[in-house]
Amino acid sequence: MFVWLFHRISGVLLVVLLPLQILTGVLQASSSPAARVIRDVHAHGLLNIVLAFFVIFHGVYGVRAILLDLGVKHEGLLFWICTVLGFVLFGGFLALCLTVYAA
Repeated sequence: MFVWLFHRISGVLLVVLLPLQILTGVLQASSSPAARVIRDVHAHGLLNIVLAFFVIFHGVYGVRAILLDLGVKHEGLLFWICTVLGFVLFGGFLALCLTVYAA
């Protein structure tokens, strides 16, 4: 139940966050006063980290759903494998992201 709910919520959040990230990236070239606020939103590290978290886990749990639809058994084991894989991928991204933001 948790995976199903998380997958749906993360999908909705990605529909909002990805266009926001793209829009703020496109509008960075503008020199208007509102562009400064947009520049701050685009370069906000926490937004990028949250976006990466949702992209990684939405993708991993999506692969899990596909495998279950294809008839793979052991749903509980598959949940834990996907969850651990998601945290490993996110941990790697977080380590990379923190080194870039620290520099």
